[in-house]
Amino acid sequence: MGEGSAKRSGIFQVAKTGHPKNKTFSECNKLSTMSIPLAKQIALVVIDMQPSFLTNIQAAARIANRCRFAISVSKLFGIKVLFTEQVPEKLGHTLPELIDADTDAIILSKTSVSAFGAKDFKETMRRSEIRHLLITGIETPICIYNTALQAQAHGMEVTLLEDCIGARRTEDANSVLNFLRQKSDCHILPSETIFYSLLQDAENSLFREYTNLVKGTDII
Repeated sequence: MGEGSAKRSGIFQVAKTGHPKNKTFSECNKLSTMSIPLAKQIALVVIDMQPSFLTNIQAAARIANRCRFAISVSKLFGIKVLFTEQVPEKLGHTLPELIDADTDAIILSKTSVSAFGAKDFKETMRRSEIRHLLITGIETPICIYNTALQAQAHGMEVTLLEDCIGARRTEDANSVLNFLRQKSDCHILPSETIFYSLLQDAENSLFREYTNLVKGTDII
């Protein structure tokens, strides 16, 4: 997962030559074709969605609902799903309804603020040849931020699913997201934008099942 190879053949490429450093997708002319086979190079990371933390998170029910949607779609597309749990023996486990959305997902405990500090996380990325992380969960100014930076330090591409992340203080989250947009290679986009980009076409065999998941997700 060297930095050079990730940027040369990354999942999110633009029509112009070169990597869109320090730019949001709205500043790029065109995205290249994405497809379901590329899903094998992607992992969805669900960070610390534990009830003990969610109690203090703004719009926690909505975030949990969107995370469940992202997990369900990832399972449909064949995207590997990993959960991290912060000191679960003391702080409890991930919301059961999220675990139920993909019972094959990997669950890793951690004490660090970054998912990369979880035992076996880096080895799982290496063994599965993951090159792009879709990051969800809480909390944006702490674990989300640090995981995004460390993923880039390991030569990986990163997308924060904007509707699937949250924080205790909105102003802190906005500050961090603005920094990442301006000073990093992170993409920050809605989950449906990413998943429709993977499908590309209504003739994709998974399109109907995906749109049923979209329609079946409650808007909170």
